[in-house]
Amino acid sequence: MSPSRLAHPLLLLRRVVVLPAWVRRLDAAAGRRINARKVHPLLDRGFVRLSHFADRGVLWFTAAAVLVLLTRYRAALRGVASLTVASALANLVGKQIFGGDRPLLKDIPIGRRLAKHPESGSFPSGHSASAAAFATGVALESPQIGAVTAPVAGAVAYSRLHTGAHWLSDVLGGVAIGAGVAFLGRLLVPVPRRTPERHGGTPTPLPAAPTGEGLFLVRNRASGRAVVTRPDPAPTLARLLPDARIHLLTEGEDVSAVVRAALDAEPRPRILGVCAGDGTVASVAHLAREAGLPLLVVPGGTFNHFARTAGVESIEDAVGALAAGEGLVVDVGELRLGTGEPETVLNAASVGIYPDFVAEREEREVLLGKWVAGIVSAILVLRRAEPVELVLDGRPIRAWSLFVGINRNHAIIPAPLQRRRLDDGVLDIRILHAHSRAHAVAALSFGRRMSAILARLRLMPVGSTVESFTVENLVTAVLPREGQAPGFAHDGEVQREVGDGGMPLGGYLSTVSIVEGGLRIYAPHR
Repeated sequence: MSPSRLAHPLLLLRRVVVLPAWVRRLDAAAGRRINARKVHPLLDRGFVRLSHFADRGVLWFTAAAVLVLLTRYRAALRGVASLTVASALANLVGKQIFGGDRPLLKDIPIGRRLAKHPESGSFPSGHSASAAAFATGVALESPQIGAVTAPVAGAVAYSRLHTGAHWLSDVLGGVAIGAGVAFLGRLLVPVPRRTPERHGGTPTPLPAAPTGEGLFLVRNRASGRAVVTRPDPAPTLARLLPDARIHLLTEGEDVSAVVRAALDAEPRPRILGVCAGDGTVASVAHLAREAGLPLLVVPGGTFNHFARTAGVESIEDAVGALAAGEGLVVDVGELRLGTGEPETVLNAASVGIYPDFVAEREEREVLLGKWVAGIVSAILVLRRAEPVELVLDGRPIRAWSLFVGINRNHAIIPAPLQRRRLDDGVLDIRILHAHSRAHAVAALSFGRRMSAILARLRLMPVGSTVESFTVENLVTAVLPREGQAPGFAHDGEVQREVGDGGMPLGGYLSTVSIVEGGLRIYAPHR
């Protein structure tokens, strides 16, 4: 006799009354077939661990934290909101009305059994409802990300059958509830049409170049192809800008050296351009500032944070602004690590969880692709991360992460990787304080306001704190951790080593300052 039957003697009768006989027969047949199937013990243990990792939504909150780190805020919020409603509906309503007995523990192979066999009502499966709700909610916002989360959600749902925690009808019922909640959420809160948004930036006339005359543009071949297969923009650029000099970067070629050589050659460019990811864009932006030239940014990376903030969503947007001579004057940040040379920052700089995440992802993305590598890396980093020790303008702190955003960002976001303004003259500082990794994951998953609400409802632990303020200049001493200083990142690029950090014992100083009106860029005047 199963533990669930001892704890809930009426559940068996409820299952017999509610479910048709043919459903019960199908459940029993599916259970026998799964239990009789022989698989490798590692696969058995994998499904057990996956099922445990999905307890209380930990897996999905971690996935939401990944999306926040990748600035997919709407996908994370819709996924978490769908999960929260579906979980409450399945566990607090469905199980109370339907319930039902669980599969007999004696029928489950020993290697597949959970550490503790569940004793609550069987129908519907809360794990399956949460998995389907999160994956569907994310897919509604971003089909590409949904294509990655859907197999994971399917594996979680199947793990409840493989471990003997549920019947087939429980899992199918949970999936239906989760997907239904997500689709209902889309009706109540429609997915917005993707239209460029821009806040700030001073319109300014720039040299018009309808065919690209006077333009030197570098294109990074590797950018923007790690998530989905996209057509190479180089032929389109060559067709639309026949008079431009377009340089395709080869593997290992230094973009700064290429641009400096072009600036030293004759005829000297009067416009610099870049079609690449944010890190390469920041490098070319720095050289454009040094040379006093305007910058043409063509979306060509995976995320294109800076271009999107400026309202440049496509090649046509960029080329149209170039042809019309439409531009903006925008703020940038200037970063100095130790005694090194200053670097231009376009979106954000950070130390702590995010640089560790980027470093892990870069090691895996060639083999796994950026999205899968991002999920795997975030799980590894968030499970073994350690706080960083900092001295912030003379104040010692211990935090999971420090983010320095260029211009103000959304108030509730703990990790502002994409700026939301272009010219308000301040740095937006976010410090993620937390008592544990769970608090850090929760804060990154939900943001500040939602975390506070869920903590009051006792749906997540208290203790996560996101401190935020604005300054024009920030000096930070980054102290070594286990004899090695934590890495620093800006615009998606990680700097693991700092030459002369300006501090003893391997630490380093970082100084970030706002430069008002520091860059001229081509952007449509909408």
